[in-house]
Amino acid sequence: MFFFYIITPVFFLKNIVPFYFFLLINLYFIFVVLIKIICILIAVAYFTIAERKIMAAIQRRVGPNIEGGIFGLLQPFCDGLKLFIKELVLPSRANIFIFLFAPLLVFILSLLGWAVLPFYTNSTFNYFLIFTNNYTNNWYNTFIADLNFGIFFLLAISSLNVYGIILGGWASNSKYAFSGALRSSAQMISYEVSIGLTILPVVLLAGSFNFTDIILLQGQTVWFFLPLLPCSIIFFVSMLAETNRAPFDLPEAEAELVAGYNVEYSSMIFALFFLGEYSNMLVMSSFIVVLFFGGWLSPFGCNFWIIQNILAPLIFAIKIIIIAFIYILVRAAFPRYRYDQLMDIGWKIFLPISLGFFIFVSSILISFNILIVANFSFLSGWSV
Repeated sequence: MFFFYIITPVFFLKNIVPFYFFLLINLYFIFVVLIKIICILIAVAYFTIAERKIMAAIQRRVGPNIEGGIFGLLQPFCDGLKLFIKELVLPSRANIFIFLFAPLLVFILSLLGWAVLPFYTNSTFNYFLIFTNNYTNNWYNTFIADLNFGIFFLLAISSLNVYGIILGGWASNSKYAFSGALRSSAQMISYEVSIGLTILPVVLLAGSFNFTDIILLQGQTVWFFLPLLPCSIIFFVSMLAETNRAPFDLPEAEAELVAGYNVEYSSMIFALFFLGEYSNMLVMSSFIVVLFFGGWLSPFGCNFWIIQNILAPLIFAIKIIIIAFIYILVRAAFPRYRYDQLMDIGWKIFLPISLGFFIFVSSILISFNILIVANFSFLSGWSV
């Protein structure tokens, strides 16, 4: 009995407590992820109302100002409720499983992209040339997943969106939907090549595929849109085509395709396609901000503590809002391209320019024997 009273607390402290502590940490992580997902969905909902208001102001129309509460701020919730209570119509000859799986896939992939985007990092970081041996830089991150191959992950997630669209168009068993899906998949694949080639010069300058490395290097040098201005322009136009936005919204050409791949969708499964498209727009806006516009870094180069630690996420959000506003401005100001013009721009103009600029940047780096390498380690001791 004496040993029982001694061994039981020891066993409890050694085995049970670490288990529940680990469980609490995982529950906290799940809670944080859910909060971020909710914030992303709210941001996407209000992005739709902002687009309608800005386009109405540009085109001198009355936007959603009459209904939906003060200034139409409740309009996104009204639209969501309307889609939720609408009847779910399933085509009689459609492949029901794939028909329902396709919008869910697009929606989930649009959320996965946010996992590797760094909104803010409380860090001290130093870059160095390859011939140095200073490996003492430590830092601490505050976002979900900081991957050394973060660019590859985001490009892979973006590429997988093609499957959701092509499956949705094929499973609908409709010629209009399938034609729109083929257009969309060909368009996205074509412009992914240009996006990849415009990212390679950034990787060469940063010496890393990690988003945090790229942002912090821009803090010590210049924002990459200055030395890589052609790449930033090509990347922006390509991300318009990648997200099927005007003037490259050919899959939704009403005159010949009756809204494209999602023509047979209704109710909440249509809303999943809708949310996925707008979430991808914000993901690509964050992507270009990280690669070319310094992420959370202040444009004035201030090193004050309040700017580095308090206002950094706000600065990042303002940059995303500016890129999203340009998204809307382009849609309101430019007419839709023909499909052959769209493909010619991607393969005959953007591809040669981006490939040539990549060769030019790599030649400069090799000629001047410049090779930048990023090395860092977590405070916990894990090396990356």
